[in-house]
Amino acid sequence: MEKARTVPDSYPLTLNTLLLGCNQKTSREPLMELDEAQILSAIETLQQAQLLREVSGARVRRFEHNAQRGLGVPEQSAVLLGVLMLRGAQTAAELRLNCERWYKFADISSVEGFLEEMQDRAPEKGGPMVVKMARAPGAREQRWAHLLCGPVDPAQSCPSSADHSGGGAGTASNETLARVERLETEVAQLRATVDQLCQELGLSPPGQTQ
Repeated sequence: MEKARTVPDSYPLTLNTLLLGCNQKTSREPLMELDEAQILSAIETLQQAQLLREVSGARVRRFEHNAQRGLGVPEQSAVLLGVLMLRGAQTAAELRLNCERWYKFADISSVEGFLEEMQDRAPEKGGPMVVKMARAPGAREQRWAHLLCGPVDPAQSCPSSADHSGGGAGTASNETLARVERLETEVAQLRATVDQLCQELGLSPPGQTQ
């Protein structure tokens, strides 16, 4: 979902770019270190749930998400769920900020409206998809978490120590994070270009056997 919006030229994703995105070290909570076998297993599970589909390709397999249709939610709700899955529990204000590259919400009230709609989802439609968590000690706002993987551990409502850094340090950290994200995007685009060239030359992409 993320790469379809942030690097559309590299989308749909090859297995290599999908692996790179899953193991990305920025804008992720928790961080993961998956191997190809785990990615293939997840692909099969998502295909069975009609949340992902494989698109035609000459030699290189490519995959695209089907989350919005598979989950039966509007675009805005799909975006919120995607960011919650990638970054963990967040306040409505944090979600609005973190969704900016995916979808620009008019205001925080708009974010809260879609979250509340998913929280109040009727049982016949699958039940709640998000939950508003109890306010963590010292926090000013409550955080939201997705329920796509089952009930949420209350401990996840506690912000990490990084969330409480000072203003100057926070600004520097955000600037560094933005630079790293740009570099990771460029790497993903380069990987997609290499995969495309390999496909045109009839070669297996780096990291894959024929």
